[in-house]
Amino acid sequence: MKIILWLAVVATANSLNAQTDAKRIAAIKQAIPVIDKLYSEYAINNHFPGYIYGIVVDGKLIHTSQSGLINIDQKIAVTPQSDFRIASMSKSLTAMAILKLRDEGKLRLDDPAWQYMPELKNQQYLSSDATPITIRHLLTHSAGFPEDNPWGDRQLAVSDEQMLSMISKGISFSNLPGVTYEYSNMGFAILGYIVKKVSGQPYQKYITENIFKPLGMNNTYWEYTEVPADKLALGYRWVNGNWQTVPLLKDGAYGAMGGLITTMEDFSKYVSFQLSAWPVGANKESGPVGRSSLREMQRASAVSSLTAGYRYLSGRVCPIVSGYGYGLRQVIDCENKVIRGHSGGLPGFGSDWMMLPEYGVAVIAFANITYSGVSRISMSVLDTLVRLAQLQPYKKPVSAILEQRKNELVRLLPDWKNAEASGIFAENFFLDYFTDSLRNEAKAIYARAGKILKVGEFTATNNLRGSFILEGERSNIEISFTLTPENPALIQEYHIREVGKR
Repeated sequence: MKIILWLAVVATANSLNAQTDAKRIAAIKQAIPVIDKLYSEYAINNHFPGYIYGIVVDGKLIHTSQSGLINIDQKIAVTPQSDFRIASMSKSLTAMAILKLRDEGKLRLDDPAWQYMPELKNQQYLSSDATPITIRHLLTHSAGFPEDNPWGDRQLAVSDEQMLSMISKGISFSNLPGVTYEYSNMGFAILGYIVKKVSGQPYQKYITENIFKPLGMNNTYWEYTEVPADKLALGYRWVNGNWQTVPLLKDGAYGAMGGLITTMEDFSKYVSFQLSAWPVGANKESGPVGRSSLREMQRASAVSSLTAGYRYLSGRVCPIVSGYGYGLRQVIDCENKVIRGHSGGLPGFGSDWMMLPEYGVAVIAFANITYSGVSRISMSVLDTLVRLAQLQPYKKPVSAILEQRKNELVRLLPDWKNAEASGIFAENFFLDYFTDSLRNEAKAIYARAGKILKVGEFTATNNLRGSFILEGERSNIEISFTLTPENPALIQEYHIREVGKR
């Protein structure tokens, strides 16, 4: 079997992780045979020309397994240094460039796009009250353009002049700008042009100097003729039981939507940078844009779909909700795992990267076969890793005020003696809760729990909300509360319940 597929799992080290680095690495290594089998079977069943995948933890490649060729005729084997086109995975780099220019004060996301491309100004929208297309609309696939994957994939090599000429003739809209999500390659080609106009540099040069070089991505290209021949992955299509070579397209105006050519080693640096935005903290900034801008990119701005019957490859039904941020997709599954990344597909190629930011784990996959569908296997690999390695999300830090209110509340329970004079409750509290009822409820639960043996650590939902466990002789007690936006913050909401022994 001959294929070009590489998966990397990138896990960031953080002291807040529920597992130590050593335990996480050991647990992931134990899962490797299962992941090997998942990829092997998927590649065979989908006629991949070959495959390579690897697992990276804390910036280190801890496992690779590979088979196949990047060039079938010349029998050149795939390696971690092989360069291949990653198609629409390029889009988030375009979005990052836009945010970098925004952060430098050179544009605003709600600027009308025609300010930077005048050919857009006098477009005939579907109604006279339509909102002009903004940069934000382009970033979120909500500019009103039609979905254009088959057509857009063939536009990669067109020049700026050809693109502007087409737009000048008028765009055919499928929706009003700002109303709904619909995937558009043309929208990201326009964003690439905006990067060029605002920066004063060709799009490709701007990305190379402002993103690739700072991240150390030194083997990443836009034009395939610049890639060393023994490193360039050729694309294939499976037709009538054979692989047929798909001609490579030159780079052009549509490169901003899908023209990037890179190695797994290089792209894993980019994914590691995306992961560095989590968990939220006061760490030193160390990349092309700030971590707050990364989080802004990753957060869904437009909902794209609900898949109520989604199944992982294990067969487990797990509904998912999908959305789109700035050049990145977001999926939330039935277990509230938040997955972000982007797939890619062009004639001859298929790719994908996904991350679980709150777990510090990401999956990257490349294939040299048309529209490989590797995103499906990537979703299941992430799910399998979480389950087999028992990975846990980062623990959110507990603010000083949460810890203070917890300790004050524990001293009041279960009698609620002098609670109204304690000064720790907001003005609404005793209008919404009644002291006698609070006392009776707490005493009954404490009586069933028995002697309190331990006050557990606080688990923060955010800076002003969370819960903790009181461990009792016979059962445990969970107490949760929410604080107000005042300073100092006061308890506005409170709940207590009996839970089983853990």
